[in-house]
Amino acid sequence: MTAKPQLVLDLAGVLVSNFSSAFWLTLAEGSEISFQDIRVKFDEVRRDLWTGKMKEDEFWGWMSLRMKQINKEEARELITQTLQPLPGLNHLAQWSEIADIHVLSNHCKEWLEPILEKVEPYARSITISNQVGLRKPDLQIYKHVVKQFERSELTVVYVDDQEKNLKPAIDLGWKTLLADQEHKWIEQVGPMLVTNVL
Repeated sequence: MTAKPQLVLDLAGVLVSNFSSAFWLTLAEGSEISFQDIRVKFDEVRRDLWTGKMKEDEFWGWMSLRMKQINKEEARELITQTLQPLPGLNHLAQWSEIADIHVLSNHCKEWLEPILEKVEPYARSITISNQVGLRKPDLQIYKHVVKQFERSELTVVYVDDQEKNLKPAIDLGWKTLLADQEHKWIEQVGPMLVTNVL
């Protein structure tokens, strides 16, 4: 039996929405810190959070020092509400019939549990950055995913919504697709997996 091609999918911006402005605006309500300042502050710690150097509880403690009104449980619930399923999520069952699916995401796993429950039945592996201490576009996290492949010489199709994250995949010889906001990329996945060409 011929081994299946490998389909590697980013999560945020591909299968589920990225953080929306509504999340940051709601956090800023009743606080002395502005919407823009919260986003800037988050960018200061994003790398440590995404690589697990800063634990999720530590992040909320860090945020509480900057926002007097923050409630950790309410903020977690708000994140869950913000991460809305995207159309690509509906195609996992179909794609899993012709490819082994792998998820590769820069994120905090604790915030993704509801989405991961929908992904897990179709995924051969799930790599979340804060669980492995690496983040995209570090080549090592892509190599971590390669270890999950049945064989290393298999055809790989990789989808991400950020162009900077495609370069390491290209360096590894993977076929790549940039996820667009209109979700037109979905139509290209099937043919790429069947023909193994871009």
